[in-house]
Amino acid sequence: MSLIPNFAMLGSGPSVLMLHDADTDHLGFAPQVELLASQGYRAIAWDMPGYHGNPPPYGGYSLAALAATADRLLEAMKIGRAHIVGHGLGAMVAAEIALRHPTRVRSLALVAGGPALGASEQEHWVATRQRLLADCQQQACPEPMQLQRFAQQLVQLQAGQNALPEGLQLARHAITQIQPLAYGRALDMLAGPCTLAERLPHLGQRCLLVSGAQDVCMPPQRMQALADLLPHAAHHSLPGAGHWPQLENPDAFEALLLDFLAQQRATVH
Repeated sequence: MSLIPNFAMLGSGPSVLMLHDADTDHLGFAPQVELLASQGYRAIAWDMPGYHGNPPPYGGYSLAALAATADRLLEAMKIGRAHIVGHGLGAMVAAEIALRHPTRVRSLALVAGGPALGASEQEHWVATRQRLLADCQQQACPEPMQLQRFAQQLVQLQAGQNALPEGLQLARHAITQIQPLAYGRALDMLAGPCTLAERLPHLGQRCLLVSGAQDVCMPPQRMQALADLLPHAAHHSLPGAGHWPQLENPDAFEALLLDFLAQQRATVH
């Protein structure tokens, strides 16, 4: 993996590092970068290795390697501690960072992800994407058109009924930017064995968990079960949202996130 991945950054103040899902790149948190910067935070949204110009990892992905890459990014930016926000796969990476580098992490926000996947989640989150991508790649058209078709079908299947149209458009655009090779490797990692779930009760940071009420990848009952395991966690489910709550209902998501971050500021001595 490259030593320092690409990233977008805006603002100054306490640092908030945002880690996107396998489906998107830093654009998966584009609305939140601007919002957090306007509220007195340094907002950083990375591009995972293999995304948005970053070279793909040699030999495949692992949560440990991704956590190490994020830690190197914070070190290079001379950020001692940061709030970490992760979506989907990014939530799993966020939890891995907190477990491996606990002094780096001021708080965690896990969005539509975090625990390792069970059989049902693997079917909806991994197998569905693998089948859709394979079907689209069989079409006799250039790769950009294949990705557009894939993005359209994936968003149609996994967005909520009340999703903001502009948010879905951004999700579709971000999905078209993926590198199929890196994306396939990320899905392979998600389908493989993982010890994250059994280690999650050791998380000591305060955690905000956010789910979409209509998310078939990581349904709210799964996120609530995770919150019940953690010593300092609260879960909120956004009605009418699917797998991209920060894009489908950004106002509600940002209100939860800003309130949570403000609470962490108030507890700093």
